[in-house]
Amino acid sequence: MQGRLSAWLVKHGIIHRSLGFDYQGIETLQIKPEDWHSIAVILYVYGYNYLRSQCAYDVAPGELLASVYHPRIEYGVDQPEELCIKVFASRRNPRIPSVFWVWKSVDFQERESYDMLGISYDNHPRLKRILMPESWIGWPLRKDYIAPNFYEIQDAH
Repeated sequence: MQGRLSAWLVKHGIIHRSLGFDYQGIETLQIKPEDWHSIAVILYVYGYNYLRSQCAYDVAPGELLASVYHPRIEYGVDQPEELCIKVFASRRNPRIPSVFWVWKSVDFQERESYDMLGISYDNHPRLKRILMPESWIGWPLRKDYIAPNFYEIQDAH
């Protein structure tokens, strides 16, 4: 089943894949990484001027990584219109264009996705670790991550 925005994208020749609707009736679309930035600009111009959240997850060990965005149109408190956009990237070289210059609120969220899963967001102005030390090796939220053996030294009181 195709939603309103998916039909509009098809009408204008913008390639995407409709993933249906979630339990709240929010339309979910899959966008290719190379098309994501231009589609984000289109969404912003169309009225999706608020990015509620961005997160990322590991689909399965050895498979794709996903970056998920939730842009909204705020018509009023009672009737926001929201989308769910999923952008999948290969595990070997996970690169997705940053939408920082479209929605500034994605700054720390893309940094966290980079820090935990290793997804590199092209053209992000400050893409560096935000939770883990800069010296940390690996991506802790990947399903194939092997935690290093280390011991925390604590004060003996």
